[in-house]
Amino acid sequence: MNHFHSVKELINTLAWSKDLLVEMFEKRKFFTYKYEQALEILEEDRVETLCLKGILRRNGAYLEIDEQFQAFFEQVLEVNEEINTSYINENIQQVKQHINFYLQENGEQRKYTYLKQIKAALRKIGRITLRNVIDLNRNIENAFKTEPTYNIKIARLEAFDEKRRAIYSLIEQTERLVTDEEITFFTQALDEELKQVVTELRGRLTESRHNLIETQKQIIEYLNQVKHQSRQLEKIKQVKYLKDQFELKAKTNLVSLLQQKNDVLFEPRPVYPLKLSLDYLHTDEGRFVVEKTAGKLKQSKRPALPVAESIASHDLLPVTEEEIFIDLEEIKRGFMASGNHLFNYIMQYKYQRQVSYEEKITLFCQMVSMYEMELDVKDNYLHDGQVEYAVVHPG
Repeated sequence: MNHFHSVKELINTLAWSKDLLVEMFEKRKFFTYKYEQALEILEEDRVETLCLKGILRRNGAYLEIDEQFQAFFEQVLEVNEEINTSYINENIQQVKQHINFYLQENGEQRKYTYLKQIKAALRKIGRITLRNVIDLNRNIENAFKTEPTYNIKIARLEAFDEKRRAIYSLIEQTERLVTDEEITFFTQALDEELKQVVTELRGRLTESRHNLIETQKQIIEYLNQVKHQSRQLEKIKQVKYLKDQFELKAKTNLVSLLQQKNDVLFEPRPVYPLKLSLDYLHTDEGRFVVEKTAGKLKQSKRPALPVAESIASHDLLPVTEEEIFIDLEEIKRGFMASGNHLFNYIMQYKYQRQVSYEEKITLFCQMVSMYEMELDVKDNYLHDGQVEYAVVHPG
């Protein structure tokens, strides 16, 4: 195999072969792209060059894009269906390693190199995590809608649920990395760019965590539907087996059940677009209402609809509404470092906007619910004059 000797050579090769690569990439899932089809787009010597350079692979009479280039195209175009949690974990370990090197290094140039690699790894963690969550949701929906075999469908959905747990665990691990485990580094080396990278990373992790909550609900719903359909299918198969064995009447109560049913098959269901009951319509008063309504429907002249006033020009101007968001993670970190119990801390916390007493009570309940594993909820209770609350200390 002849490798490329420069980036320029690689780009030029992809440029003159773009028409063939676009068509093959669009048909990558069919696995039936023939060598003769490629000759209709490119000359034979150029197709052979692509094979020698490792961009294409030939398998008898068929051609396919090499796995390395196909993975590159899918990753850049964000159409990859593979969920790779190990890649996120590798970047987390790389961040830890480079932070250790940064703290031990004395040379400014070397420290800057490690800092640059840390920033790049943090960007990749946020981007890949959010991309994996999107791919996971799409794969779950595709598996539920397209997989014809029930056992395989259940197995795939359960496997995706394991992927969801793995992604959630990596999100938690990344959160601990940037907030607790390496707090010395992020305090010492925090510049404007690193601050922006960490803020963007936290935003993507929060978005991914919220999406995973909906993903869990969707998986549970899909699994329940599949298992219900599977049970129904097994019952139908059993009924058909008994029918084929001429044992249906002897071993089931199907005949008695059918005799209890009075459904009229193939008869459209009657629709009554009226809010009046049928009993009322059978009376003389109900008949009068029906005749009065029928008389109104026969009128040829219909009342004119009122025309709305024109919209004022100032009402069409864009209006921006801003809302200050209360960050529970920031409140948690401050509470962990304080010596106060949670209720007093939330009541005395300096918020960026006016927060009512009821909102503070809601924040207290949310903190206990979301971070239960990290808090120490005591058995004793206090009263502030309005509500009774449990005493909660950092875990």
